[in-house]
Amino acid sequence: MFAIILLATCNKLYLMSIDLLIGLIGFALVSSLSPGPNNLMLLSSGMNFGWRKSVPHILGIAIGFPVMIFGVGMGITQIFEAYPTSLMVMKVLSAAYLLYLAYKIASTQPVTLDSDQKNTRPLTFIQAAAFQWVNPKAWTMALTAISAYTVANNMFLSVLIVILVFLSAGMLSTNMWTIIGLKLRIFFTDPTHIAHSTLGAR
Repeated sequence: MFAIILLATCNKLYLMSIDLLIGLIGFALVSSLSPGPNNLMLLSSGMNFGWRKSVPHILGIAIGFPVMIFGVGMGITQIFEAYPTSLMVMKVLSAAYLLYLAYKIASTQPVTLDSDQKNTRPLTFIQAAAFQWVNPKAWTMALTAISAYTVANNMFLSVLIVILVFLSAGMLSTNMWTIIGLKLRIFFTDPTHIAHSTLGAR
């Protein structure tokens, strides 16, 4: 229903062609749903903390990435071209933050359904949103979306359409991967499944 309304609106306002919009929706779904740093981190968060505690992490990605798209669409990459030192600083900060996140994930203790995690917690909204700026897949997705699916004579409005499409695709993918993690947690902590796996291995 959402896709039909968006198609009709874009066609009526001449913001972009139907073919271009369909291509954008397809690209957003495939790139958002496919495995990557965000989705694998949500899979881990779902397994360790469940869906409810992972909501800030989910929203941080689902909202943070469209904000990044807006920045790219409005020309933030021109800052890096004008001031090359700023790009080097960002790369250093990105590497440091990636190492921090890797340590945080690696140091998270496995949990069971009845465990009480007082010493660990999932990523916050701000942490998840900030991660988009150091995520190589996010940069590739944002640059591709802006370069391939925006219209020069309606740049601002077409960027907003890209943001809306990726916001919808992001809400779908982030919740899906978190729920998959939760289901895996239930599967691997269910005594019945463990007993069947043990018997099958004999």
